[in-house]
Amino acid sequence: MTTHSVLKKYFGYDFFRGGQENLINDILTGRDVLGIMPTGAGKSICFQIPALMLDGITLVVSPLISLMKDQVSALVQSGVAAAFINSSLTENQVRLAMQRARDGAYKLIYVAPERLLSSLFLDFAMSANISMLTIDEAHCISQWGHDFRPSYAQIPEFISKLSKRPVITAFTATATKDVRGDIVSLLELHDPTVLVTGFARPNLFLSVKHPSDKFTALLDFLSDKADRSGIVYCSTRATVEEVCEKLCGREYKASRYHAGLSDKERRDNQDDFLHDRVRIMVATNAFGMGIDKSNVSFVVHFNMPKDIESYYQEAGRAGRDGEAAECMLLYGGKDVITNQWLIENGRDSGDGNMDDALRRELIEHDLGKLRDMTFYCATYDCLPNYILKYFGENPMTSCEHCGNCKTHYETVDITITSQKILSCVSRMRERYGITMLIDTLRGMKNDKVLRFGLDKLQTYGVCSQSASQMRAIINFLILNDYLYKTTDEYPIIKLGAKAGEVLVDGAEIFMKLPKEKAAAKSVKHKKSSAADSSEPPINKDLFEALREVRKTYAWEQNVPPFVVFSDATLKDMCRKLPTSHSSLLGVSGVGLVKAERYGERFLSVIKEFV
Repeated sequence: MTTHSVLKKYFGYDFFRGGQENLINDILTGRDVLGIMPTGAGKSICFQIPALMLDGITLVVSPLISLMKDQVSALVQSGVAAAFINSSLTENQVRLAMQRARDGAYKLIYVAPERLLSSLFLDFAMSANISMLTIDEAHCISQWGHDFRPSYAQIPEFISKLSKRPVITAFTATATKDVRGDIVSLLELHDPTVLVTGFARPNLFLSVKHPSDKFTALLDFLSDKADRSGIVYCSTRATVEEVCEKLCGREYKASRYHAGLSDKERRDNQDDFLHDRVRIMVATNAFGMGIDKSNVSFVVHFNMPKDIESYYQEAGRAGRDGEAAECMLLYGGKDVITNQWLIENGRDSGDGNMDDALRRELIEHDLGKLRDMTFYCATYDCLPNYILKYFGENPMTSCEHCGNCKTHYETVDITITSQKILSCVSRMRERYGITMLIDTLRGMKNDKVLRFGLDKLQTYGVCSQSASQMRAIINFLILNDYLYKTTDEYPIIKLGAKAGEVLVDGAEIFMKLPKEKAAAKSVKHKKSSAADSSEPPINKDLFEALREVRKTYAWEQNVPPFVVFSDATLKDMCRKLPTSHSSLLGVSGVGLVKAERYGERFLSVIKEFV
C-alpha cells in the first residue's frame, strides 16, 4: 500500500496537509524525526501511517490517560488495531494486552511514560519487534519548556535497554528554538529531520479583553453560543468552582475539572463533555493536553496563563477540525500576581535533586515567560503575529482577523504624558505600584494618597486621562522598557532602562490607542465571524439530523460522537450530499471502514433530504 492509499482507507482524506508527507516518507526510510506542528495540524497521522506500514509494533509515549483513550478509540473505529497501557488498567488487563501484542494483535500501543521502566513492560519491550518509538508532547522532556514531566527523562534509558534501536520520532505543538534543541539532545535523535510547519492557526479568532467584571464579559461572549462546545480555563480550583456554579445557575450546561476532584468525578465530567452531554467545561490546566475533542468551537481563558506556550496550546483545543473558532482571554492585574505565586511555589524538578541555584534560574526563566505573556495581553498590535514572533517566525503582514486588528486604532503622541508618568515615578522614589501611581497622577483624594503625602508632589493631578487610559499607557511604557515592574507579591513600578531617553534626551513616544468607544462598538460583533468563511452555507436541519444519527452510533459504540465523524465531516456531507457508498467516500474524513460501518444510516437521511 502507498501512503496515500493508507491515508484514504483509514482516515478518509484525499490529501496530506503541509509537512505530513515529508515526515512520513523520512520515517519510512528509517530516519529519526522531530515534528513541530500546531494543534489541529495532524501530528498523529505523521506517525500513525508509518506505524501501519512498518513491520513491527509502534509504541507511542503519551502523558495523559484520557488522550490515549480517545486516540485509541478513534483508531479502532477507523479499523486500526491499537491498544493503550496505563494506570486505568488492572495488572491482569495489562498482562492480557501485552500478551495480545506479542501475538501480533496490535500495530500501535500507547503507553504512559511512567510505565516504560516497569519490569513487566520492559520484559515485553525487550522481546517485542518494535519498529518505531513515538514521543508525543515531546516538549515535556525539557526543563526549559512550559510543561516539564520528570517521567519523560526515563525515555532515553528505556531506549538504551531495547535489543535493537527503533526509529525515534518526536512531536509537539509548541516549542521554542531552545526547547527544540533540548528534545533532539535529550532523546539522542540520530541526524533527525526537524520540521517546523509553522505556528499559524488562521481558523482561530484571538482576542484579549480587560473587563471590570470578568463573569459579565464571559456571559456576553456566550450569549450567541448556546449550541456550541467550549472550554473555560481558570488558574485556580476556587475560580473553577465559582465560574462553573454561576454558569449552571444561569442554566448553561457546564461541568468542572480540576485536580481537587476525585478520579471518578473527573472521568465522569470529562466523558459528559466528550459525549456532548454538557457543552461547557470549566477547568484548570489539568484539562490541558487530555482533550482530543474535534468540535470545540471556543476557548475562554478566564485568567491569564503563565506563558505563551501554555496559552497557545490550550487555545489550540478550539478548531481542531479546521472549522472557525474563537479564543478570548480575559486579563486582570491579579492574574500576574497569581501566576508569580504559582511560579515561585511550583518549580520542582520532581526528583528532589535540584539545587537552589538551578531552581532559582528556572524560576527567573519562567518569570521571563510570564513577562512575555503579560505583554501579549497589553499589546495593541496583531495578536497572532505576536505569537508567531515569539516562536521565531517573521510574519510580514498583520492578520486582519483578530481582536486587535478588528479594532479601530489611532497613533497618538504620548511623549508629554510619558514624561509626567516617569517624573512621578521618580518623585515617588520608585516605592509604589500602578494603582497608587495612577491615583497620584489623576489627583485622587483617597486615604492612601493623602496619608503618604503624595498630594504634595509636583506631579500630583497633572494628568486628566481616565484610569483605564493611564493604565494602558503605563503598560506600554513597561512593555518598551521605559518602566519596570518588580515581580514581588506587591509589584512596584520603577524607572526602566530607557527612561533617560525621555526624561533627559527628550525622545518622542508614540503608541496605538483605541479610538472613541463608538468606533470600537461598530466592530464588536464582527468577531463572531471567526465564523466568516468562504465555504457555502449548509442546511441546518440536515446537519442536525446527521448529528442525531452520529449520536446514536456513538451510544451504540460507547465512544464520543466526534470519534464516529467530526462536525467538519458532517458539514462536508451537507455540502456534497452523497447518496451512494462510492460518493460517500468522497466526503473528507470518511474512510473505507467507517463508510461500511456507518454509511447506511447517514446515506438514508441524506437521500430523504434530497
